[in-house]
Amino acid sequence: MAKSAEVKLAIFGRAGVGKSALVVRFLTKRFIWEYDPTLESTYRHQATIDDEVVSMEILDTAGQEDAVQREGHMRWGEGFVLVYDITDRGSFEEVLPLKNILDEIKKPKNVTLILVGNKADLDHSRQVSTEEGEKLATELACAFYECSACTGEGNITEIFYELCREVRRRRMVQGKTRRRSSTTHVKQAINKMLTKISS
Repeated sequence: MAKSAEVKLAIFGRAGVGKSALVVRFLTKRFIWEYDPTLESTYRHQATIDDEVVSMEILDTAGQEDAVQREGHMRWGEGFVLVYDITDRGSFEEVLPLKNILDEIKKPKNVTLILVGNKADLDHSRQVSTEEGEKLATELACAFYECSACTGEGNITEIFYELCREVRRRRMVQGKTRRRSSTTHVKQAINKMLTKISS
């Protein structure tokens, strides 16, 4: 059996935006009302995405880390979910500074991320419009989802799957640029021979 691809995902956002609830909703299809907002957890999850088995390691950050901890988490992750609460403008305004820190830590690589507006079920208390979320996602050059970890509305599974796809696409691109060398032609010839032998 083919070895599964491993992907490291980290969830960032201000404390209270629903990061843990999103992860738990994705993993268990349930909503938890109470949990410790200071807790940081790592989850492992295996899924078949586009006919390929992917092993995800998901780091749910507490949102209250000091700069050193946060930098460590950012160095560890390959794909990032930046979460804000649509009823809390302050949490939305923290997204861009977070992305800037990510860019700084990950350069010269492009950061692979998805922007998520959570608590879409609380539309009556909305402080951030969908259009503002879309506009920010355009600036960040990433996909954007609005969802509710509470009700399950919005495709929460798709958020994590799409991020895995994006991480793996980037890996392939980076792998190709890294391998361009004088030995490429030799490798290609060998690979063709091996393909013929094994087919």
